[in-house]
Amino acid sequence: MEWADAIIHLAGAGVADKRWTEERKKLILESRTKSTQLIYKAVAAATNQPDTLISASAVGVYGFNTYTDLIEESSPEGNDFLANVVKAWEAEVKKIESLHLRTVILRIGIVLDEHGGALGEMLKPAVAAPLGNGDQWMSWIHIEDLAKMFVFALEKTTLQGVFNAVSPNPATNFRLTQEAARAKGKPFIGIGVPAFLLRLILGEMAEMVLGGNRVSSSKIQKSGFEYEFPILIPALKDIFHR
Repeated sequence: MEWADAIIHLAGAGVADKRWTEERKKLILESRTKSTQLIYKAVAAATNQPDTLISASAVGVYGFNTYTDLIEESSPEGNDFLANVVKAWEAEVKKIESLHLRTVILRIGIVLDEHGGALGEMLKPAVAAPLGNGDQWMSWIHIEDLAKMFVFALEKTTLQGVFNAVSPNPATNFRLTQEAARAKGKPFIGIGVPAFLLRLILGEMAEMVLGGNRVSSSKIQKSGFEYEFPILIPALKDIFHR
C-alpha cells in the first residue's frame, strides 16, 4: 500500500456461472467480505495510506422484484441471498472508509459485453428467448461506460458515497433479449422459458433471473458523469459490430 494513491476493489466470485450450492454461496460471500477485510488490514498497517478507495458492489442489494418504480441509492434494501451478500460486502467497505479514505461504492447492474457476463449466457442457446414472462426489469450498463465510471470516480476527488452504476434506460428482459439476439444475428422466439423449469434447473438462483430491478442512474449523472452508450440498441450494436 505504501506506493498506492488509490485502490479499486473488484474481487468477488461470479454469481451466475454455477448453481448455488451451500459451498458456492459461502464462496460468493467470503470472496467479497474477506478480500475487503484483507484490504482493511493492509491500509490500516500502511505508513503512507492511499487517499481513495473505489469498490464494486451490485444493484442486487435492492433485491429482485417486479416493481416498476425507479430505485435510487436511498431505496430500501432487499433481504434475499444476494442482497444480504451485498450488504455484508458494503459493511466491510465502510470499515475502510473509517480509516479516512475517500470512498466510492459503485452498485453495478448487468454489464453488457460480448465476451462474457449476461449477454453470453442469454445468447448461449441456439435460439434466444425471454426468461419467465420477460417483464422483469434489467438495469444494464455497457462495459465501456462502466470502465469510464471507475475512472470518473478515481479522478473526481469530490465524489464520495454510493452510486448506481447502470445506464439511464433500463429494459425488460423480453426487450433486452430480443434486441441482443437481433444485434448478434441469432433467432429469437417470444415464448419465455417457463419459470418452473428455470427453478428446476437453477434452484435458488432462478429468483435472480426471474426477478429484476429498475434502477436509477440520476445520482451519478447529477455528479457530472456522461454516458457513451445510454441507449440499448446503439450499445448492443457497438458490442457486436466493433
